[in-house]
Amino acid sequence: MLVRCFVAVALGGTAAPPSYAQSDKQGVTLLMRDCGRCHAVGLSGASPRPDAPAFRTLGARYPIEALEETLGEGIMSGHPDMPEFQYDAEEVGAIIDYLNAIQKP
Repeated sequence: MLVRCFVAVALGGTAAPPSYAQSDKQGVTLLMRDCGRCHAVGLSGASPRPDAPAFRTLGARYPIEALEETLGEGIMSGHPDMPEFQYDAEEVGAIIDYLNAIQKP
């Protein structure tokens, strides 16, 4: 399944805090690798690309759980320069777990 990275994150090049679950670590690793060049991925910091939303704010726009199906089926972004990525079901779950863990109230 092809997936366009919808949310990207910049964690400042540091690893996830040790208190995160293993799936959260996998999720942040995937997002940093595939999305971090444009989106802010962590709990703080600006997105490298100003028009790219920070992942910690996605919950204000979309129910995070609803992204699971979208990531699994592939999503289309509103701009042509967003690359495509392929994620399996375990990776999608890890991304969702991580996104849930970082949402701002």
